Amino acid sequence: MKIGELVGAGRTADVFALDDGRVLRRYRGGDDTTGEVAVMAYLAEHGFPVPAVWPGPAAGELVMQRLSGTTMVDALINGAITPEQAGEILAELLQRLHKIPARLSADPGHRVLHLDFHPENVMLTPQGPMVIDWATAAEGRPGLDSAMAALILAQAARTMPAVTVAARAVLSSLLRHLGGIDEGHLAEVRTRRAADPTLSPQEVGKLDEAVALITETSGSWRTPLIAGGGVRPPSAA
Repeated sequence: MKIGELVGAGRTADVFALDDGRVLRRYRGGDDTTGEVAVMAYLAEHGFPVPAVWPGPAAGELVMQRLSGTTMVDALINGAITPEQAGEILAELLQRLHKIPARLSADPGHRVLHLDFHPENVMLTPQGPMVIDWATAAEGRPGLDSAMAALILAQAARTMPAVTVAARAVLSSLLRHLGGIDEGHLAEVRTRRAADPTLSPQEVGKLDEAVALITETSGSWRTPLIAGGGVRPPSAA
């Protein structure tokens, strides 16, 4: 296996080209990739759009199909899609994911959760959108995944001035197509996000503002958050 050029880098891992149309994802901390490989293989078996994946040659590595296309972020920047379309695609992918039964949990209400679902982790390929980076995957209530996706977008809007307008627009579209976010789920993912060791103090410090932005954005199209009881559809507002 010949490892080629660096083709991508995130908060915790680097991605290198391989000579056979695949890529090597290498975690800098040597994280165990067994669970990530198993989750992605399981989702592929259920028809969810993820790259093909194989165990890596060393600890902290996995090998994935190399995708052609662009990230959703780049597509937004170059105008290939609109924020409205991006939010709709994200919502559709989440809804599709949450129809798949949990792989391990015996709780019938649990589903596979991505828990780091945002435009940089969606590749727009000729075959359609593909979801990458499943290192944070878990199982639980699907509303947690939707709430986390909204929180990440809102946090970007509050901490990244260059993308504030676009992130707010994508967030608005996502919330509208999901039908809103449960208040209890939002509070839980805010706590989880605050404990994420990869976030900077500035990012953690903006979490309350991000939560407020979600509430404000939901209210702008008359679909309020409802404490502990799901969401109210727009027609009922």
